[in-house]
Formats: sequence, structure tokens, C-alpha cells
Amino acid sequence: MLVFRLFRVGKNNQPSYKIVVTDKRNPSKGGRFVEQIGFYNPITKEKVLNKERAQYWLKQGVQPSPTVHNLFIKDGILEGKKIPSHKKSKKAPAAAPAAPAAPAEAPKPAEAPKTE
Repeated sequence: MLVFRLFRVGKNNQPSYKIVVTDKRNPSKGGRFVEQIGFYNPITKEKVLNKERAQYWLKQGVQPSPTVHNLFIKDGILEGKKIPSHKKSKKAPAAAPAAPAAPAEAPKPAEAPKTE
């Protein structure tokens, strides 16, 4: 299965990414890719995309990664909502503590009937 993916290039602390079409099984930090359709520099926010090739590959059934999907929406290649690209924490949010449980009332000892 082919996917759109970001392929990191650049020096340490200076990331730059190629937007490529590659097989999903190839490693994301290397490996071969089918075609490069653009690049993205997150530091300068510079982005170059070949829209015709991106639309061609989308028609062929290539699925974009969440980040590339959001870039395509921003550039007008796709329509729809953006996808959150980071996974949500599985931990319960600490800011909203659970409602405090009412203290359990201790049962009263059974009163013995008074004999007079």
C-alpha cells in the first residue's frame, strides 16, 4: 500500500522534509520512495507542492499521513477537517478529578428493647 509521508532531511536542529510517495512498509527515516512531490520546512514555514501529482496519486488511492493530510487541507488539495497528528494520552486527565464519593454512614448498632 502506498502512502504520502514526510521524509526528513537536513542537519541536527534544522529539520526539512521531502513529501514523498512510498510503500507503507519502507522505513520512514530512510528507504526508497516512488516519487517526491514537494518539500516542507517547518522552521521557515516554506512549502512547495506539485498539486497535479498529489491529486494524481490521491486518485490512485494513496493515503496521506495525518501531517501530510493537514498540509494538503491547508494548501487546498483536500477538503475536510484536520486530523490530530499526535496521539492522545491514555492517562485520565488530572485536572478533572472524579466526584468525591459521599462518606459511607456507619450502620447504627441495633438497640436492644428496654425491659421495665
